[in-house]
This record gives sequence, C-alpha cells and structure tokens, in this order.
Amino acid sequence: MKSILRTLAVATLSLFLCMPAFADKLKVGFIYVGPTGDHGWTYRHDIGRQDIEKHFGDKVETTFIESVKYGPDAERAIRSMAKGGADIIFATSFGYMEPMLKVAKEFPNVKFEHATGYKQSKNMSSYGLRLYQARHVQGVIAGMMTKTNKICYVGAFPIPEVIREINTYYLGAKSVNPDVDIDIIWVNTWYNPGREADAAKVMIAEGCDMVAQHTDSPAPLQTAEKAGVFGFGQASNQYKFAPKAQLTATIDNWSPYYIQKVQDVMDGTWKSGDYFGHMKDDVVQMAPFTNMPDSVKAFAQKIKDGITNGKYFAFTGPIKDNTGKLQLKDGEIASDGHLNSMMYYVEGIDAKVPGN
Repeated sequence: MKSILRTLAVATLSLFLCMPAFADKLKVGFIYVGPTGDHGWTYRHDIGRQDIEKHFGDKVETTFIESVKYGPDAERAIRSMAKGGADIIFATSFGYMEPMLKVAKEFPNVKFEHATGYKQSKNMSSYGLRLYQARHVQGVIAGMMTKTNKICYVGAFPIPEVIREINTYYLGAKSVNPDVDIDIIWVNTWYNPGREADAAKVMIAEGCDMVAQHTDSPAPLQTAEKAGVFGFGQASNQYKFAPKAQLTATIDNWSPYYIQKVQDVMDGTWKSGDYFGHMKDDVVQMAPFTNMPDSVKAFAQKIKDGITNGKYFAFTGPIKDNTGKLQLKDGEIASDGHLNSMMYYVEGIDAKVPGN
C-alpha cells in the first residue's frame, strides 16, 4: 500500500512540475494614458481588458493603472507591474515606448506590448490599428457635407499616428471637394475636456462646420452639437453625447488582439512582432452613418467597402507634402514604415507640423 501511495505521490509531483507556469492564473496588466471613463481611447482599451476576463474566466487576473503620465511615471508604473508578477503588460499610448523598452530589458521573462509605437525587442511587441482608414471615410463625408468649405481637427500631440490621420481626413475631403480647407489646433494633451472644447469653439467661430478630433473625450463633438454644426466620434461610438451632430465615429476594437496575445502566452507561442490591424479584420469599425443625406451615406459606404476589400487605399501616390516635395510616386502605396514615420502635412494643408 505504501508503495502505491509513494508511486502516486511521485506521479502527482511529476505532473505538477510539468504543468505550465500559468496553471493558477495568468496575470495581465494594462497601463492607460487616460481614465477608463473617458468614453474614448482608454475606454475602448478597457473594454478589451474586460473581454479578456469574459473570454478566459478564472484563468486570468487583470489589473490596470489609469492616467499614467509619460516619462518617469510611466517607467515606474510598468516596472511596478512587472515586479508584481505580471506575465504580460500592455502599455496603451505612444509615449510609453521608451519607458517600456527600458523595463523590458530588466524582465526578460515578462512579455511587453506597446500600442501605436514602432520599436520591438526580444520580449516586446508593438501593435496598432489602421484607424486612418475610418478617418478617411470621415473626410469624404466632411467634404460632401460642409457648407463653409472649412473643416477642422483637434489634435493631441504632433506624432505620426495623429499626423497621418489629419492627412487622410484632409485627403478624403479633398477627393470630393477641391475647395475645402482645414484648420488644426494642437491641445498637447490626450484628455482634457475643457481644452478640447475650447479648441473646437475657436475653429467653429472661424467658420468650421465639420469637427474632427484626435483626443480622448467627447467634448469637441459636444461643442459641435451646441454650435449647430457636425462632427465625428473618436475611438468609440459617442452618438449619445451628440445625437444631432455625430455623423459617424471610429470604433477601436482591441479585444481580438488582446485575447489572442493572452492565448499565445498561455500556449507558450508568444513572439515579438508588429501588428497593424485592418478594417477587413473588424478591428477598425465605424458607427452607423447618421444625420446625412442618403446620397452621402451611399458614397461613404462605397469608400468604406473599397477600403475593406483592399481595392481602395487613401495613401496612394502621387502625394506631395505641403512644401512641394514628392513623398509618394505615382501609383506608389505608402508602406507601413512610411505611415508610422509620417511627420509631414500633405499638399494643400496651410500649416506647419510643430517641431519640424
């Protein structure tokens, strides 16, 4: 009997030693640039975190830190999560790239994921969505709908992610309305509803009747509604905040990526790389087209369908920057490297990229 028990004990111990390191719970961490209640960028990332919990149940434990500033604060937050036993950490804003790269070197057994950046290492990936695809459709709508021929854009920071969306928004508008002009105001923050609203007010007062934004609150869209003009939701469907003003919205669907990367860690198949999700994969979504004529709706849908099936690409040459320099030759399609390093305004935008 003792021999049998000893054999069972050895077998049980052997089984335990062979089990994955994540047999208890895989720990998943998130670093957020804004509050989870911003109803925009961070809100959608947190939906992704919640979907991880729904998908994996008690196999995972998630945690997050919100409103983390760039620089030393970000580095401390990421390092604290790694020290706390996180198996994979997602840092969800461009400015976390260098802090995460630094911390990743210190924790070779932890997997690191950085959103909207372009640097990778052995245990750090980068990931993003082709949100410029939806933004181009918004530009087409704006070009068709504007009565003043003046559209505008509230920008957070002058980084490639934002610059390319300004460009594609303008190119979309220009493709259907050669007389359109664009105004841009930089607010130097991702989330500050007051500052975002003030920027929109200034441009509306100067004649803008189509408000787009690359900031994280619904404030610019709400400002558009109060002024009786139109706008677009950012990162999530913000229709409930401005039902008379929202024409459509970009909806960021991070859940499929997050679920897959967590599964990869569980399976031991996680690899460093770069992901750039496409509209065809349903990770770049758009809210219903509202407050517009059927003719505009139909044309916007045609452009959206063309992007989805790969027959239409906004950044196709010839494209010059606004200094006259040829950036893309005739028929040339912008590479991901080109898109991820875009720090120029396209021809026709009467402004200068800050810092250039």
